[in-house]
This record gives sequence, structure tokens and C-alpha cells, in this order.
Amino acid sequence: MLYTDKVMDHFNNPRNVGVLDDADGVGEVGNPVCGDMMKISIKVAEDRIADIRFQTLGCGAAIATSSIVTELARDMSLEEAVAITKKQVAEELGGLPPAKMHCSVLATDGLKAAVDDYLVKNGREPISGGLEHDDPHFDPHAVPHEDACDVEG
Repeated sequence: MLYTDKVMDHFNNPRNVGVLDDADGVGEVGNPVCGDMMKISIKVAEDRIADIRFQTLGCGAAIATSSIVTELARDMSLEEAVAITKKQVAEELGGLPPAKMHCSVLATDGLKAAVDDYLVKNGREPISGGLEHDDPHFDPHAVPHEDACDVEG
């Protein structure tokens, strides 16, 4: 499976890695098919994402998609951030193999979950419209298998 140079760059040099201890919102998502887990934390100022960090346990594509989502979402309004799609994520990275599109879904879902967490904590209605999970490779009842998320490019 071949990854683009941009995917490899974000895998080898991920941006915005870490945790915001004083986060305003936190989203945690996972894919049991391959075991990828993502946690995205955000700081919000005037309904804009002022700071964002991620922690990802997963394959190279999972790390790269988390990294690019944090780059895209920084300084966006909450509405703009939850509108980021898996297609946009894949396009920003120069493409993803079809079997890795679930990674872009996890990244956008993690961001949506963080935004909704912030809103609910502040007595507001969620705005994300729910998580995507429309990827054909996502099965919440599946047992992880060894080669589902390999790291080799």
C-alpha cells in the first residue's frame, strides 16, 4: 500500500501532538476493526478553536489524519470545524488508500465529539449532527485483526 509524501510527512512529523490539560472539549473515538484510538482536545475562544491537540494510537494513516485535522480545524469556528469531511481530510493528504478511509472518519469524528463535548458542558446543543461511521470498513462489532492497519507505506 502506497502513501503520499504528505501522509508520510504527517506520520513522521505529526503536528499538534499531546493533551490540553485544561481542554474545553474532549472527543475520544475508536475503530474496533483495527484498534485505532484517537483523542482530540480543544480550547475554545469566542466559538473558535483557539488550540487543539491529539493523541492517536494506530497506524500511519490514523496518525496522519489526526495531524491534518488539527491543522485544518485550528482557528475555525465550531460550525466550520464540524463541517470538515473525511473527503476533505483525504484530499488534504493527497489521497488515502480506500482501506484507510476509516482513519479520516475517525479523525473527523474525534473533532466532532470534542466540539459537541464543549457545547454540552456549556449548556448548549450539539451541532455536529452525529458521527460519520458510514465507512464500509467500519464495523463496531468486528474483532480487530492483525493486518487491518499496517504501518508500512
